Amino acid sequence: MHPTPQISIVIPCRNERDYIGRCLDSIIRCDYDKSKLKVWVCDGLSDDGTIGIIKNYALEFPFIHYLENAHMTTPHALNIGLKATSFDIGVILGAHAEIYPDYLSNCVHVFQTHPEVDCVGGIIENENENEKSEAIGAAMSSVFGVGNAHFRTGTKSGFVDTVAFGAYKKEVFETCGYFDEELVRNQDDEFNFRITDSGYKIWLEPSVRSKYYVRASFGKLRKQYYQYGYWKVYVNKKHGTVTTWRQTVPALWISFLFLGYIPCLFLPPLWYGYLGTIVFYISASFLMAIKTAPKPRLVPKVLLSFWLLHLSYGSGYIKGLWDFFLLGKKPAEKQGRLSR
Repeated sequence: MHPTPQISIVIPCRNERDYIGRCLDSIIRCDYDKSKLKVWVCDGLSDDGTIGIIKNYALEFPFIHYLENAHMTTPHALNIGLKATSFDIGVILGAHAEIYPDYLSNCVHVFQTHPEVDCVGGIIENENENEKSEAIGAAMSSVFGVGNAHFRTGTKSGFVDTVAFGAYKKEVFETCGYFDEELVRNQDDEFNFRITDSGYKIWLEPSVRSKYYVRASFGKLRKQYYQYGYWKVYVNKKHGTVTTWRQTVPALWISFLFLGYIPCLFLPPLWYGYLGTIVFYISASFLMAIKTAPKPRLVPKVLLSFWLLHLSYGSGYIKGLWDFFLLGKKPAEKQGRLSR
């Protein structure tokens, strides 16, 4: 790889007036050679002033470009940006994110020191705007909340099955294609599954750091994770396999809650196990909320966030099983609406 490879950063965006400037400022502050960098902000017909902000940045900084995404979905935006120009490394970023000044140079360093690596991602640090988002961010950074999602919880470098805001070598796209435009959610997880299934390797590097502004609404969190669970089943059906087994845990838990009592009706001693398991979960979630909460007064909000993460994802997953496997349906139109 060239010592200073050409990098394209693609940012899907819609109605991000309050965040897109921070995102672009973080890229401008990067220590990477700007003559080797292009930024493509693919906007989905924003109507809140976002487009004007992007175009002003593009006028001042020639490496920043505005592209229209008439389809208004994330995978279309990603593909529009990735196909806009040639590159050596393609980086996926979110409009709610900021990258550290050495983000790009650290990605390149990993590629140069580990030539067997095909995608590099790092650690997401939550940026909180109020106590509600602080509680949600704490839950989303906890193993109890999201399982072994290493890009949120990991501290050691190594091979993983997925990352957020990944940097990909161009040959990954040349061989595996681009993002599945049918997937409104989980398009990055599906793409990462597809490339690892083809033999490409993903590396988590803690020195590759970004910040993410956490959504400050329990309602939006619930809808977001419901959609994650729902679309994950559709991904599984398309590939004919469970892409990661950890995804099934919330659905199994909900199934236990609503069906586990049935055997107890016939064998009363089983009530001890059924009720005991529920008490154990509540106790464990409460203890983890105490451990995870950054402030004592946030314990109830962290606890609520845990329960929303698990129950929303699990119920979305079960709805997906019902729609896609039992009824043979396509994704419901309302599940294609983004939660932001």
